[in-house]
Amino acid sequence: MSLSGTLAEGFTGLTISQSKTSNQIQSMNKNCLFSLIVPVTLSLFSASLMGQPERSENSFDLLETQGLKGWKVPKGNEITKWYEVTNNILKLRSGPKKKGSVLWTEKNYQDFELNLEFRFVDGTIDSGIHLRNSDQIQIGISGSLKRDMTCSPYIPGKGYPVEAKNVAKLLKAKDWNKMKIRAVGPKYTTWLQGKEVMNYESGSAKKEGPIGIQLHGNRNMKIDFRNVTVTEL
Repeated sequence: MSLSGTLAEGFTGLTISQSKTSNQIQSMNKNCLFSLIVPVTLSLFSASLMGQPERSENSFDLLETQGLKGWKVPKGNEITKWYEVTNNILKLRSGPKKKGSVLWTEKNYQDFELNLEFRFVDGTIDSGIHLRNSDQIQIGISGSLKRDMTCSPYIPGKGYPVEAKNVAKLLKAKDWNKMKIRAVGPKYTTWLQGKEVMNYESGSAKKEGPIGIQLHGNRNMKIDFRNVTVTEL
């Protein structure tokens, strides 16, 4: 074989070898990318199947711990069972004397975002979320107005200064409803099923305080909560 033929054959072999190496690198990159994408995808898919929202690193599920740990449980709850956690679902039930109560977090919060799901189970629902131990976001029927004021702010001494919009169209009577509440300083914003429905600035807002879940007195009611997640802002 001539020198030129030998060199040509050598270059051809080198080109084939480089092509194989390139293909191997591309294959390895694809495998690495696949190994990164699949666990994340499966994790998100699993969370979706379980009805759990995506969480940020600084968020905390208030019902993830066993029982009512992290909450100030009212006296007598062990008998009346106003508040009980089963399978990460917080069940609120009126006691035999229909006495009202509020379940408070042990921790105080300043600016925060609260995500939760609630479900009307039975009776005349009159519940709500207390913000820093003062103002409240209503869930269910207002005792004073005799109509549903879900997602609207109740301000002591003022009643309901504004009413949330389009709630009747968004609210699911016997299914899980997704609510988000953002409290930044005196400004409150609420979302229902991912739609913004209320924005209000309160003159009585406190800078810091606990979050509370209300069981209104003089009512015969059953309501469930789950995925109660708070994120400090």
